[in-house]
Amino acid sequence: MADRRPILDGSPAFWMLLKHVLLGPALRLFFRPSVTGLEHVPREGGAILAANHVSFLDPLLLPLVVPRRVMFLTKVKYIDKPMLRWFLTGAGVIPVATDDLSAVGGAVTAGVAAVRAGRLIGIFPEGTRSRDGLLHRGKTGVARIAMETGVPVVPAGISGTERAFPRGARLPRPHRVHITFGPPLTLAWSEGKPDAAQGRIATDRVMAAIGALSGQQVGEDYSPAE
Repeated sequence: MADRRPILDGSPAFWMLLKHVLLGPALRLFFRPSVTGLEHVPREGGAILAANHVSFLDPLLLPLVVPRRVMFLTKVKYIDKPMLRWFLTGAGVIPVATDDLSAVGGAVTAGVAAVRAGRLIGIFPEGTRSRDGLLHRGKTGVARIAMETGVPVVPAGISGTERAFPRGARLPRPHRVHITFGPPLTLAWSEGKPDAAQGRIATDRVMAAIGALSGQQVGEDYSPAE
């Protein structure tokens, strides 16, 4: 049976407490995040941030440099961990059960609802952290949400987190991180009935923009936009 979880809307007060008191100052001290292209992130209204994913630090540092609250699509397995549940529930996330295709469709529906409500959502289109530091083929959820709603997709390239907290490391170490936002992409269905091929092409376009910003080499499964 599909594991359909409701959106965890989170608390604006808890978000501000995390960002400015409990977590944000330490993150800024240890990783000294710098940012380029922040003007590309809409200050209001529904939108999607789509970024590469090489470290557990990515979903912490990306929203740290953005003025608005960011609601991430997050795997259910993390939400179900007792030590993370309080944090994710308070921050606000869209649960994704990645082992169930119908539940993934439910997460896309939840993402559509969130951006239509004016939320800024965060997505790592690769679906998981890169095991080898390369940029891999994106999943089509980002395109499905954007194409159904017409909201802009802001690509982001994150660099430095793979050194600050590499996959397999037990603890992070101080290292400077840089985040670059690119111009928003507008994705739309062409004439006719929406199909998987259009979603694939749109996703490849998003991944090409992310790769240009992150500077990563691509994996063998990577499918470039034509």
